[in-house]
Amino acid sequence: MLMTQAPEIPKATLRRHDREIVALAVPAFGALVAEPLFVMADSAIVGHLGTAQLAGLAVASALLTTAVSVFVFLAYATTAGVARRVGAGDLPAAIRQGMDGIWLALLLGIAVIAVVLPLAPGIVDLLGASTTAAPYATTYLRISALGIPAMLIVLAATGVLRGLHDTRTPLYVAVAGFLANAALNAGLIYGAGLGIAGSAWGTVIAQCGMAAVYLTVVVRGARRHGASLRPDAAGIRASAQAGVPLLVRTLSLRAIIMIATAVAARLGDADIAAHQIVLSLWNLLSFALDAIAIAGQAIIGRYLGAGDMQGARDACRRMVQWGVATGVVLGLLVVAARPLFLPLFTGDSLVKDAALPALLLVALSQPMCGIVFVLDGVLMGAGDGPYLAWAMVVTLVVFAPAALLVPSLGGGLTALWGAMTLMMAIRMLTLWLRTRSGRWIVTGATR
Repeated sequence: MLMTQAPEIPKATLRRHDREIVALAVPAFGALVAEPLFVMADSAIVGHLGTAQLAGLAVASALLTTAVSVFVFLAYATTAGVARRVGAGDLPAAIRQGMDGIWLALLLGIAVIAVVLPLAPGIVDLLGASTTAAPYATTYLRISALGIPAMLIVLAATGVLRGLHDTRTPLYVAVAGFLANAALNAGLIYGAGLGIAGSAWGTVIAQCGMAAVYLTVVVRGARRHGASLRPDAAGIRASAQAGVPLLVRTLSLRAIIMIATAVAARLGDADIAAHQIVLSLWNLLSFALDAIAIAGQAIIGRYLGAGDMQGARDACRRMVQWGVATGVVLGLLVVAARPLFLPLFTGDSLVKDAALPALLLVALSQPMCGIVFVLDGVLMGAGDGPYLAWAMVVTLVVFAPAALLVPSLGGGLTALWGAMTLMMAIRMLTLWLRTRSGRWIVTGATR
């Protein structure tokens, strides 16, 4: 499908690409999976305090997750920029660009704190927290907000290391952070008797520890290569400008997820419960595919920085093959595990009946999702953010009416996930057209 007229890639080149993809994608997958474990650990420990505390955590963690995920461009844009500099053979400039991203993360984190601390009660109320859960949500949100600068620094520093083709360090830091978070939560909640505030402080301390480790690694690299550590206004501004299109892309994608959830809620309790199960699985599967996309960001950025257009094309083709193959395997696993997967979440036959056909759609769409994730990573690695933003806005414009019409047309959850599949098809089409055109291939240390 992609670049079908291109010459066959030599086997030695394929093996080299395979080794590089595996070396980058496997640790990246581990780090991606470790991140949601923070929330899971908090939920498991706080849940024993009481229902109101757990409800408060649910509201506050949803707000924090959204706030941090909006700034994921700090990782994506930094990865692409650093990888280009590495490909051009300029390590000091690569690390300097990474430092610009870290300084931007710190500034954005301080700005978020300034907004969240005074407005926390109102924000919690907007999400509809009950009168019993709201105080706990406000407490958790205000304390955890203090860790947002560290969370954003972790994102930017992760991008630096990915751009340097180091995905192992983020894996080690993520695992250590998860273990420290769990231990701190248990000790502060029950040992120190701080309740839900102890959970928030445990998360803040763990995130600050992770940020400190990342900064130590990056600072050592900067000193080794003679790169300046001081904030540079022009560099920070350039990092922000590179991130704006990716921010638009992320916000559009978040809007799609929110619309889907709102439509599912209008379908009834069984459908929204089933939707939550299916969406959770869909997110889990995306981690495996996103790991290949992360490898793509680093590999493509390096090839383009080195001026190797054919290498970039060959790597793109090989990663698409990996994405399709991974999607086929994941789809087969979903089909095989459906009877075992659903009982883990519900014993309600209505929920199961609603979820089963939707899960089948998810399974069938995985090869397509593999193409989408890989091409998304390729274009990010190429620094093609403006096109990614435009393509995602177009996808949102097509998806929104299709999804919103589901209840009025008498469709159920299967129809809604049909709209989600349409959304992925639109994304695949827009990304494929761009990749096919070759306009994403811009060589040099900067785009």
